[in-house]
Amino acid sequence: MRKLIEGVGKLGLELGARQVEQFELYYQELVAWNRKFNLTSITDYPEVEVKHFLDSLTVALALTEDELEGLSSIVDIGAGAGFPGVPLKILLGSPRLVLVESITKKTTFLQHLVFELGLDDVEVVRGRSEDVAHSQLYREQFALAVSRAVAALPSLVELALPFCRVGGKFVALKKGDIGQEVAAADSAITTLGGRLNQVKKIAMEEFNDERYLVILDKISPTGERYPRCSSMVKRRPL
Repeated sequence: MRKLIEGVGKLGLELGARQVEQFELYYQELVAWNRKFNLTSITDYPEVEVKHFLDSLTVALALTEDELEGLSSIVDIGAGAGFPGVPLKILLGSPRLVLVESITKKTTFLQHLVFELGLDDVEVVRGRSEDVAHSQLYREQFALAVSRAVAALPSLVELALPFCRVGGKFVALKKGDIGQEVAAADSAITTLGGRLNQVKKIAMEEFNDERYLVILDKISPTGERYPRCSSMVKRRPL
């Protein structure tokens, strides 16, 4: 995990021996399960270190040092194989983590992974985000919502902001030229009780492409009708 350790150092953070062991085990489990289930196309050891683990941990750049230390809860929307939620849990330790994923084979892997890594206060929820977000167990309950490679930002905002409590943040991990995508999400952000904080470019030599954090603040409650059903979210973004 040399590349990961060095990259985390550039984020101003540090991994202890136990955390490095957990990331090593995460890699081994990911590759083993990927032989049965198609969890990721990236399985090369150095690439997983950078493109999955380090990429996930760049979310720390969206928060101040005090916010990181006091972070109480995280929800990962469309968690897939656990990125970015599980790496953040390994790094931070204490926050409650809820992983929302609709595909059974992926939730099965996540449940196994959480057990093998010995992670406490982690819940895997199988269901569509637009349905789970209406449950009072999860609606507006989280200090931080995160999501990676799930949907275009106008739709993703509708899926994620209902999970954020007022005063919380939503961080979307994005790649490429995202200017138009961010502009197109302006109406959805406002309608759902959010405000654009910043679009932060990840300037690290470890990444050979353009990566960004789109950081939203939750400034007012989300209307009860949102998120709408999946077909509406996809076909008619706000």
